Amino acid sequence: MESDGGDEGEESGNVAIEAPGADEVVVVPWPILFRLRRRVSERIEGSDRYRWFILATVLTGLFAVGFTVTILAVSLPRIADDLHSDTATVTWVVTGPLLAFGVAGPILGKAGDVYGHRRVYLLGLVGSIVFALASASAWNAGSLIMFRVLGVAEGAATGPASMAIIMKVFPDRERVKAMGFWSLIGAGAPVIGVVAGGPMVEHVGWRWIFVLQAPFTLAALVLAAIVLPTGERGTRQPIDYLGVATLSGGVTSLLIALNRGPALGWTHPAVVVGFALAPVLLVVFVAVERRTAYPLIPLDYFRRRNFSFPIAVQFFANFAYMGSFILTPLYLDEAFGYGETKIGLLSIARPVTFSITAPVAGFLTVKLGERLAAMLGCVAVITSMLVWWTVHPGAANIHVMGALALAGVGLGVSAPAMAAAIANSVDEASLGIAGAAQQLMTQVGIVAGIQLAETFQQLREPAAGLATSYREAYLLLGAVCVLGVVAGAFVRSTSGRDESGRAAALEPTGSF
Repeated sequence: MESDGGDEGEESGNVAIEAPGADEVVVVPWPILFRLRRRVSERIEGSDRYRWFILATVLTGLFAVGFTVTILAVSLPRIADDLHSDTATVTWVVTGPLLAFGVAGPILGKAGDVYGHRRVYLLGLVGSIVFALASASAWNAGSLIMFRVLGVAEGAATGPASMAIIMKVFPDRERVKAMGFWSLIGAGAPVIGVVAGGPMVEHVGWRWIFVLQAPFTLAALVLAAIVLPTGERGTRQPIDYLGVATLSGGVTSLLIALNRGPALGWTHPAVVVGFALAPVLLVVFVAVERRTAYPLIPLDYFRRRNFSFPIAVQFFANFAYMGSFILTPLYLDEAFGYGETKIGLLSIARPVTFSITAPVAGFLTVKLGERLAAMLGCVAVITSMLVWWTVHPGAANIHVMGALALAGVGLGVSAPAMAAAIANSVDEASLGIAGAAQQLMTQVGIVAGIQLAETFQQLREPAAGLATSYREAYLLLGAVCVLGVVAGAFVRSTSGRDESGRAAALEPTGSF
């Protein structure tokens, strides 16, 4: 196991802690933790299951942070009433964190590459605990929105960092297997949060969500501090803050415009400015990256097939998957007349199939290859949208659950393969920012799918009727996901090769 000074700390019984960017090291007496860590390390480091222990530890923290991201979405009216606010304002409790992720993701991914992913991961968990407790004590809508935004910004550190930690301990050919489990937690935790959120808020109150999150995250933090290896730092280099600002600004402008378009109108000045500003800032970002000695994201990566096309697959697959995820509760409520409990029980079909499919698909992709996984996954999501076209009010529950399950299967098949393909296409020193880049584009796809699907349904309802407008919105999502199949056809399969497979993935033949 690599060390960055931990051995000296163990002998003295102290823990050396250095925050990213700090000039001084603060030595904290913590002998019990070191003794426990030494014993755990001795027992698991030589084990054949060592990397799986690391995976389980990382995913525990990822779940602790991720399951509250959307858990409040089903209970906004109750929260608004409790805080003496209105639903439109409290909606930012869900929307704000989505935008915060877009801002925080790139710089936190890069910080992990430079200062160490373990450090960034642990700091992310600490921040999540602090702001979970703060959210539980929020006194009005503004304070809750602020704490949720800051909490998710801190939690965003765990995504790219956890992915990079996993990629470093798993060999190239095994990464897709590990990412099957990562995808299960990364995408499944927020879904489970929505399913469980309604009953929890109804029976114990929304504040208890965060009260319970804090000790769970604390347990994940202690486990990670004991088990995770202290890896080497990356090459000391200045962080490209101008690149961070232009990329985050461009993506955030786009997300805000997409989010506020349905509420304010697509011709509202704020929405128009957002759409106009996004491409300008992204063009400036490209210009900055071409001139800086230490770019945030090396632009050469975008010329690599297994970097650009897997990101495109994730964008289009999540566009359809999450767009339908938001449409379905509304459709079942308004057209079927189902209550929250029944909708929640039916919706379990999607995370259950995702949880079963993602790990299995990770193992199968080693044999079948990333290209086939990408295309089959998107085809399954498209098929789900087509099945929704046949779901009329009064349809059998099995019909509804079948449509939901197909979407879970689709994302479960494609997500692990695409994450592994991206990791295998970049240098190890850039695993953090590569993870942040794919999560950032996935986030854009999610917000775009949600907002455009809802807007299309509302526009079509007067002419087509309530039920038909929802079914047409599903078809729109499926049509967009066809582009994911096209992008998947260009992904270069590398799974099933020997250790030279990674080198081949970085050769010019892997570019376009």
